[in-house]
Amino acid sequence: MTIRRRGVLAAGLGLPFAARAQGPGGYPNRPLRLIVPFPPGGGVDLTARLLAEPLSRELGETVVIENRGGAGGVIGVEAMSRAAPDGYTLSLDGAGTITAGPHLRRLPYEAMQLSHITRLVRMPFIVAVRTDLPANTLQEFLDLAKRQELRYASGGLGTSQHLTGELFNQMARINMIHVPYRGTGPALNDLAAKVVDVYFGDPATLSIVNGGGARAIAVTSPQRWPLLPNVPAVAEGVPGYESENWYGLAGPPGMPPEIVRFLHAAVVKVMRDPANAARFDDAGLHPAVMDLADYDAFLRADSARWERVVRTGNIRIDG
Repeated sequence: MTIRRRGVLAAGLGLPFAARAQGPGGYPNRPLRLIVPFPPGGGVDLTARLLAEPLSRELGETVVIENRGGAGGVIGVEAMSRAAPDGYTLSLDGAGTITAGPHLRRLPYEAMQLSHITRLVRMPFIVAVRTDLPANTLQEFLDLAKRQELRYASGGLGTSQHLTGELFNQMARINMIHVPYRGTGPALNDLAAKVVDVYFGDPATLSIVNGGGARAIAVTSPQRWPLLPNVPAVAEGVPGYESENWYGLAGPPGMPPEIVRFLHAAVVKVMRDPANAARFDDAGLHPAVMDLADYDAFLRADSARWERVVRTGNIRIDG
């Protein structure tokens, strides 16, 4: 079942024309549609909503957010990929839909043939556990996972959360059972309800951790994370472990290069504005825009990395 939610951000309404960015051929001259390929409530959705208002102001046109969840983000990205390549339909994406997904199953689009604009943000996953789990430290958690079967949640099959947990299994030599959900919100609800033991969460998990609904025992960045300074990195217990999440922005295949370059420049300007960057940082979403060539190289390297994890874990998604 496809989950949809439309929300019009009014940031682009009533803007003075003098403030409008001048694009090729008068682009844009009508609202843009930004597809979020997950339900509301997660880090992807939050990234889109933090981006849409200042981007609307920069472009002088309203950015309309459409949540279209399902299939680990594939349904939303597919919808974007089938739109006209005119720069008016974009989507957020990440490892699960772009760099890892092609190694897990046949996708209804060619991931590297999309018009990739830039990486937007990067952030660690939070290894959050149910409040009554008898493990208060990372080492106690590792010891427990070797003694009994634990269930870890993700936002869906083939998502970066899923593969981050699989990489944890491989490097820590444990065998947690994967429990996929249809997005962050349902997974967080079941973690708080103690239905699952562990969740590899995006920054939206901070709210439930800070509210006492779960405990953070580690983060997946190479070093500790400033927003949870007392929580160790997984690498402190599993040397060499690293898995940072990221979200990017893309359009359909065949977008005119001049529109790609224009959008890239507009998004980079928005993300590097100190006031906007502070709002992302406060949410745990660290701005990480890249030049077009560097972003292409990043995507190819990330793809090769997850291909190794998928092959080692013998992971395959049918359908």
